This record gives sequence, C-alpha cells and structure tokens, in this order.
Amino acid sequence: MSLIEDLNWRHAVKAYDPTKKVSKENIDKIVEAARLAPTSSGLQPFRLIVVGDQETKEKLVKGALNPDCMRDCSHVIVFAAWDRYTAERIDKVYDFTTDERGLPRGRFSSYTDMLKSIYLKESSEENFAHISRQAYIGLGLALAQAAELRIDSTPAEGFDTQVVDEVLGLDKHGLKSVSLMYVGYSNPDGDWIAPMKKVRIPTEEFVIEK
Repeated sequence: MSLIEDLNWRHAVKAYDPTKKVSKENIDKIVEAARLAPTSSGLQPFRLIVVGDQETKEKLVKGALNPDCMRDCSHVIVFAAWDRYTAERIDKVYDFTTDERGLPRGRFSSYTDMLKSIYLKESSEENFAHISRQAYIGLGLALAQAAELRIDSTPAEGFDTQVVDEVLGLDKHGLKSVSLMYVGYSNPDGDWIAPMKKVRIPTEEFVIEK
C-alpha cells in the first residue's frame, strides 16, 4: 500500500463500535508517528495523552461536541502543547540533543540564544499559537499512521479545552489541549458518512503554476 492509497482509504468516522479495541502495539505505532513529526527548531513542544479507560472518557464526554464518538471509540489521543516557550524548556531539548550526539552541552548556544530572543519576548498567546501549529504536524502523521494500519480515526477540535485540561490535570504539566484524535473501528450502523463518495479537492486547486 502507498501513502496516497492509505489517505484515500481514511475518512473522519462519525460512529465507533464500542466492542472493538485497538491493540497497544498499534496505539504505540500511532504515537510513535506523532513523536517523529518534524517541528520548528526540533523542539517537539507538545505531548500526547492516550486515554483508553472508560471512566476517564466519560469525564471528558461533557466537553465533547460529538460525545458518542468520544464515549465509543477505543482510545482518545489528546494533543497537548506547551503553554509557552521558556529558556528551561529550550535548553532541556538541546541538552538532550547534544548528549545523544556525544557533543558538549552549549554546542548550539548561539542558536538557542536566538530562539530565546524571539520567543521569550512574545506573549503567552503568541507563543501558544506557534506551538499549537507544531502539534498539528504530529496529528497529521498520526492520522496517516492509523490509516496505514487500517484503524479508523477522527481528528477533533470540537471540544471544551477547559474540560479536557481540568480532567487530565494538564496545567500541572504546563500544557494546554489543542486537538483530539479518536481512534477505533467504525460502527457501520451509525457511521453515516462511510458509504458516501469521498470528495477530495482537485490538485489544481492546490498548485499555482507560474
């Protein structure tokens, strides 16, 4: 199978079969795809929270635009971004990078100093807008990996971030929820969009020839 075939296979599932669960092995592959996503300056400023237990999902349901999807899917993957950039967070990432490469810490200090001069003077709102965009790159790769595994999924912004953040205690970790990804297996009796023709915007709408 090619990536294009995988992407043509997937659709945003509207109803899940609550009796079917995704294996831990496949959840780990989806998470790994997101972890390997490229991000600005390699900072990886987001984290994934995988929610598989029904009790926690039920607590999250009150903040969901599509509560049945959240309740019935196998797992909810929460993409949570740093609430802002800090010198400590930037240094931690680059210390890890230099350690892994066998380089002295501070090897990239001129670059990290430049990052700090840009991000630390911005407001937390400006920081979070930039950080959130990095999380969406991870979401895209996670969706593609799920499709390759023939696991159904739904990307979701339709949720109350305050509910999700509170239930999962994200503020304690300096995180804020950005998007959700429901994963599981479609319920054909309720997934009304599944039998419809998949409509993709033609290529010429994406490419501007000069």
